Amino acid sequence: MKPGIHPAYRPVVFRDRVADFAFLTRSTATSDKTVEWEDGNTYPVIDVEISSASHPFYTGTQRVLDTAGRVERFERRYGRGQGRQ
Repeated sequence: MKPGIHPAYRPVVFRDRVADFAFLTRSTATSDKTVEWEDGNTYPVIDVEISSASHPFYTGTQRVLDTAGRVERFERRYGRGQGRQ
């Protein structure tokens, strides 16, 4: 790799304010905001709108779509077997 062309890869805190959830990881993302982490060190913090703590897939609050109803509505609207023979 060429030296000096890659962004710094450092510890960063990602915080989901809706779910009151934060995690420390490494990233090239930057931020002017900082937060003091559990280990006593200060890290840049990036606020995210959704994380595994608030995403419906991970929390189990996802809605199941009625795909059968959609297929039936499509068949009623356009008919089944009325196409080319």
